[in-house]
Amino acid sequence: MARSRTAPSQIDLITRYREVRALSEALAAPLSDADATVQSMPDASPAKWHLAHVSWFFESFVLRDHMAGYKPFDPHYAYLFNSYYEAEGPRHARPMRGVLTRPTLKEIRAYRAHVDKALITALPMLMPDAQALVLLGLHHEQQHQELLLTDMQHLLSLNPLEPALFDAPNALPAPVPGPLHWIEGRQGLVEIGDDGKSDFAFDCETPRHKTVLHPHALAHRLITNGEWINFIEDGAYDDPAHWLSDGWAWVRAEGIDAPLYWRRGDQGWTRFGLDGRKPVNPAAPVSHISLYEADAYASWAGARLPTEAEWESAALNVAPTSGNQLDGPACPRPRAPEGGSALTQMYGDVWEWTGSAFRPHPGFRAAEGAVGEYNGKFMSGQFVLKGGSCATPRGHMRASYRNFFYPHQRWQFTGLRLAKDL
Repeated sequence: MARSRTAPSQIDLITRYREVRALSEALAAPLSDADATVQSMPDASPAKWHLAHVSWFFESFVLRDHMAGYKPFDPHYAYLFNSYYEAEGPRHARPMRGVLTRPTLKEIRAYRAHVDKALITALPMLMPDAQALVLLGLHHEQQHQELLLTDMQHLLSLNPLEPALFDAPNALPAPVPGPLHWIEGRQGLVEIGDDGKSDFAFDCETPRHKTVLHPHALAHRLITNGEWINFIEDGAYDDPAHWLSDGWAWVRAEGIDAPLYWRRGDQGWTRFGLDGRKPVNPAAPVSHISLYEADAYASWAGARLPTEAEWESAALNVAPTSGNQLDGPACPRPRAPEGGSALTQMYGDVWEWTGSAFRPHPGFRAAEGAVGEYNGKFMSGQFVLKGGSCATPRGHMRASYRNFFYPHQRWQFTGLRLAKDL
């Protein structure tokens, strides 16, 4: 659920609603009905499902409950496009979303237009609690915009033709970054969690609370592809000394020997992206790695992963709108860092794995009702990632933002920054 402080004006909320919804349409514009229907794995969802689910969210939690006389676009959609909300009743099984050849992409776009018209009409009459649900729905849709892109990348990577979703030139040559510099972090008693300064936060970011940081330092930038190639060439994927037990079992069982989408050929390493298969840029941040891989690299490098509190404390004075983030329907990809030894790349490029489990902040309470299922019930077995990525819509990020994935997952733009004890 959202934690809203000051509700935006109706005009601002309508403008923001139009902008967010339009970006989803623009991101999906290159897709055929077939592109938008197929599901590449249980962790991913078809693009068509993403487009419909975010509309179902507005229809179910705002229009149905706060607009008298609203009639659903299609009563069957409540079953088809519910994700995991037990309080909303039975739903289509997640691993089977790819069998939904009907409704068509054209019909899903008509559904979106129906919801848009009804919600924009209703907004001037909505009470503050309903407006807060609209704001939650917009941030929810921004999350699905990133998922739509990364799920399409995974799907297209399985096509032997390796088609590109976006036309983009090869990355311009960039100097390989120099050695890491270490930035000493705050120590002692600090506060983390939602500070109430933004107009929105998810419930899992609350409450703000005190924690103790011991002497430590963070690397001034992200780990690059070139550094990761050194890790590979040193035989680290074949050396159990650097791996967590579960990670080593995963590497052996899955035959993992490089980041997801990488391939070694006669001309060196290439990677698959939304711009097709391209040479690996050694200066760009490594991406599409699991927590297991990130932790193994940190061990190999004689360092460790940051804790959530260390990362968040360091990011408090960095603008969340900075960095390489998604600004429109263009091809997202991590970029080489700028020069210098100051703390950089805290936002954008890749989500940064931390060594912290995704568990509730002290005093956390989930909201009542179905929206209370948004985050709280997933606080088991997953790890926190911070900072957003090149596929995260700009304006969606905060220092307190908590993304979370299981340690083996790596189809998102996930990378790492090193930390060490002092």
